[in-house]
Amino acid sequence: MAKDMKKNEKEKSVWLKYTEKEKKELNKLNEGYKSFLSTCKTERESVAEAVRQAQSAGYKNLNTIIANGKKLAPGDKVYAVCMDKAIALFNIGTESLEKGMAILGAHIDTCRLDLKQNPLYEAGGMAYFDTHYYGGIKKYQWVTLPLALHGVVVKLDGSVEKIVIGEDDNDPVFCVTDLLIHLSQEQMEKKASKVIEGEKLDVLIGSYPLKDEEKDAVKAGILKLLKDKYGIEEDDFISAELTMVPAGRARDLGLDKSMVLAYGHDDRVCAYTSLVAMLETKKVSRTACCLLVDKEEIGSVGATGMQSRFFENTVAEILHALGGYNDISLRRCLANSWMLSSDVSSSYDSLYASAYDKNNVAYIGRGMVFNKFTGRGGKSGSNDASAEYLGKIRAIMKKHKVTFQTAELGRVDLGGGGTIAYIMALYGMNVIDSGVGVLSMHAPWEAVSKVDVYETMKGYKAFLQEI
Repeated sequence: MAKDMKKNEKEKSVWLKYTEKEKKELNKLNEGYKSFLSTCKTERESVAEAVRQAQSAGYKNLNTIIANGKKLAPGDKVYAVCMDKAIALFNIGTESLEKGMAILGAHIDTCRLDLKQNPLYEAGGMAYFDTHYYGGIKKYQWVTLPLALHGVVVKLDGSVEKIVIGEDDNDPVFCVTDLLIHLSQEQMEKKASKVIEGEKLDVLIGSYPLKDEEKDAVKAGILKLLKDKYGIEEDDFISAELTMVPAGRARDLGLDKSMVLAYGHDDRVCAYTSLVAMLETKKVSRTACCLLVDKEEIGSVGATGMQSRFFENTVAEILHALGGYNDISLRRCLANSWMLSSDVSSSYDSLYASAYDKNNVAYIGRGMVFNKFTGRGGKSGSNDASAEYLGKIRAIMKKHKVTFQTAELGRVDLGGGGTIAYIMALYGMNVIDSGVGVLSMHAPWEAVSKVDVYETMKGYKAFLQEI
């Protein structure tokens, strides 16, 4: 009987435990989160917003400090940006950096449709953008959705034109068309992975021909619009980063408004809660760090991904500005650090119950999620956190009254996934995956519980304060 009571208590929704004050705090956090999701749909937009919020909280640009030959001291707060697509923030503690840092690390890239470098063409009297999808997607989910164009175009003179079309109510939107059901008998016989081919994810952008143009008149009309409004020539696409993302703002989900439906929960839900926790953390003994990186969805590669030396180089600069850099100090700092790899987990969906181990899965509304390991097929590619680290985490969460659950990504041998955890673990630091459970992960629109967003932010704050 006692065991059953304990289990039932664990399975209760966290909503039932909140005071009115906590509900107000929860709603305030989620309103900020919805705003962040609605305006930050690319890495560049996420970094720009993180910089804005960091500066408002008193953080200084590390490069400016270095350029001016200034030193850092305990209590200083700084940030560093890599190519406008990754950012690291540091709150310098009173303890020596050799004793390690408390790190929250999330990624800010999300599945999407990237424009190719020569994207614009005309066919059948319509103009299209040719795309190459980014990250792991179900391609059939991206047809007939209203899409918005986000990104930057770098012109020959070096000027950068920022583009956002499709988010304002007065803006046009774009879409990938689909074959009408009346003619789709052969299409419907294909496997789901082949129903929509990658090369068919081209985006319809216009059909109005430019007067007096004999060839590709619709394409010419599009080019004239781009030239008149943005000063963009067709060759400028070569030096552009443009992407199609679902158009529209994050919205409350459900009659009870208990959830959030939005594009990009994976992994901006962990990025935003990590950023909030970092900026709300004041004085610390162990140096706190919030790291928001790019390219996780394609293997954390490239100069702005976790496999680059951006983070390691920045820590070296921090040590130098503190007056104590040498190679052994850097190695000790990284090896002695503690990290939460802040990434999402899959939430139990009763419509697809057979995909999950019900005793080892995250549930909507039951709090922050910890994944001891991820990976696939025999834990391949995972970081498997130590029992000692989990014991330490449990104690911190209990002290700060953070509701959490543990989970795996699905049934053994069914699938799986990876995070940046294994990369950071290469330094010898303690790392564990933690974050928010998500429904419909990697779909154009995903869902999370407001409760889980709030508990995760609380958990991240507790970690920075106590580890």
